[in-house]
Amino acid sequence: MLNGKRILLIISGGIAAYKTLELIRRLGERGVGVRTILTKSGAQFVTPLSVAALSGERAYQDLFSLTDESEMGHIRLSREADLVVVAPATANIMAKAAAGIADDLATTALLATDKPVLMAPAMNLQMWAHEATQRNATRLVDDGVLMVGPEAGDLACGEIGSGRMAEPATILARISELLAPAGTPLAGRRALITSGPTREPIDPVRYISNHSSGKQGHAVAGALAALGAAATLVTGPSAEADPAGVEVVRVETARQMLDACQAALPVDIAVCAAAVADWRIAAPASGKMKKDGAGPPELSFVENPDILATIAGLAEQRPALVVGFAAETENVVENALAKCRRKGCDWLVANDVSSQSGTFGGEHNTVHLIEGDASEAWPKLSKQAVAERLGRRIADHFAG
Repeated sequence: MLNGKRILLIISGGIAAYKTLELIRRLGERGVGVRTILTKSGAQFVTPLSVAALSGERAYQDLFSLTDESEMGHIRLSREADLVVVAPATANIMAKAAAGIADDLATTALLATDKPVLMAPAMNLQMWAHEATQRNATRLVDDGVLMVGPEAGDLACGEIGSGRMAEPATILARISELLAPAGTPLAGRRALITSGPTREPIDPVRYISNHSSGKQGHAVAGALAALGAAATLVTGPSAEADPAGVEVVRVETARQMLDACQAALPVDIAVCAAAVADWRIAAPASGKMKKDGAGPPELSFVENPDILATIAGLAEQRPALVVGFAAETENVVENALAKCRRKGCDWLVANDVSSQSGTFGGEHNTVHLIEGDASEAWPKLSKQAVAERLGRRIADHFAG
């Protein structure tokens, strides 16, 4: 969706600058050409070498470099991009941009560009809340500057509140919204996506769960939303940021997840990417279980509902396309083919989650797409790229 697009990324001086390296990498995976301007303060947090290594182009820094002006002047630099992104956008650069000050390469490029500008504010919560910063932010928005974030949470200064730069995945989703080709092939379609692990209580303190991070399911939800689907994400406990444009329902247990999925019906598309616990404790203790010298307690298990099989087997309100995920540690394709038939889903995305694969909690995935008796091997991709590729296949399916 972004292949061939060009972005000018301005990195200003904040601790969140380190996140821009991840943003550059993710953009590059999608075929986006990234040129960078690194401010003097920004270079205190990330080096020109690291930025250049990831972007594949030198990091521009000096407004008065004669070489730069002859080969790539600040006018061309700002206008040859499809989008200008400022991340992190500190209080300082926001103030200068709001006032029209152009005293370095970054602010000069912002004043000279005729392309959309997206800022990702990042600063201390008191700086963000200050009347001057809010006034500048309002002025920038009035001038047509787009904003993503800031988010609330733990800040580098040790305080908690609003001011943290949006995560790279969130910024990337916003960029995709702005630069994706016109046309939303899944417009008018409703999609249900499950993600993350479930937690099955043993007592009020302990629970049974797994290592799923929710990265893949959240990425699928974001990709389908970017293609125009009205997406509902039912997620177990996950630290992943909410995907842009997605309705998010948070649950803990498998039974809660099934209830939330049934409440979201009817939908056209169901993608069951959650790692749902197969078993739960029959009777969780009402109080914390303590060691009493009599040995470990006897735990009785009962089977959890099978969410994928339940949705795929619906007589009424069955989605037109049901896609499951299979987390396997051995015989990945063989087990996935059998699971696809057993569960009654239309497609199955099988991935290797053995300890050496690094899939659980990692950034990449190597999957096979199962459709009927056919298996299609995909190369190792980032989880975001897997989600976008799956989203395009879903869109092609409905296009007929």
